[in-house]
Amino acid sequence: MPSIEFLHYPRSEHSSLLLWGVRIDGTDLRVHVADATRALWSREHDEETPSEQERFLLSQHDGLPVPEVDDRMRHFLGDPAPEFADAAGTTPVLGCSCGIWGCWPLLALITTTPTTVTWSSFRQPFRKEWGELAMGPYVFARNRYEDALAEPVRLLKDPLEGLHEETNP
Repeated sequence: MPSIEFLHYPRSEHSSLLLWGVRIDGTDLRVHVADATRALWSREHDEETPSEQERFLLSQHDGLPVPEVDDRMRHFLGDPAPEFADAAGTTPVLGCSCGIWGCWPLLALITTTPTTVTWSSFRQPFRKEWGELAMGPYVFARNRYEDALAEPVRLLKDPLEGLHEETNP
């Protein structure tokens, strides 16, 4: 089973606003999304250099603002607050890098059993033509998932901050 880590990191180096981040098997969820959307975005961003495209891919999403996720257990177990819910039963697991989560969310179907939590059917609601993204499903052991959610790893900066600079030409 894959491992999951929940993170709290500041929106920027000098910000007190913390965001929810996620690592699956040690890799930031935004990297998984970049890999799943690279070919889809290349149709729209063909004039950019490879370095610019990579920077864009890694920064298309950011974490969800901690203050907006009132009940983390409900939210990340697939029962989000009404302002996060949609008719398809999906839950936002990442938000937009602009700071407004609903501007460009990454949605996932979160299903639970007494022993597992599954994230599947990842999609971008503003690109319906993309359909389900080629990532997951990720099936986590529920006890380890809930432990990780109860004790998020606190970081002093965005874990991808250094990757943005490394992709410069």
